Amino acid sequence: MDFNDLSWRKSTRSLSNGGECVELADAVDAVAVRDSKDPDGPVLLVTRAALRSAVNSARATR
Repeated sequence: MDFNDLSWRKSTRSLSNGGECVELADAVDAVAVRDSKDPDGPVLLVTRAALRSAVNSARATR
């Protein structure tokens, strides 16, 4: 899969100072996740259900 063709968007929770930022992109049957500071670095592919579960878990532990 060519990740350069994806439409990446930065998390609304990301800080403007370039700190802890992630970007997401819709991929076929998955969501691609990368570190916005390293756009050419590794990309994590997760199912939408797995991402939803991780976000819900993070919200519950606040």
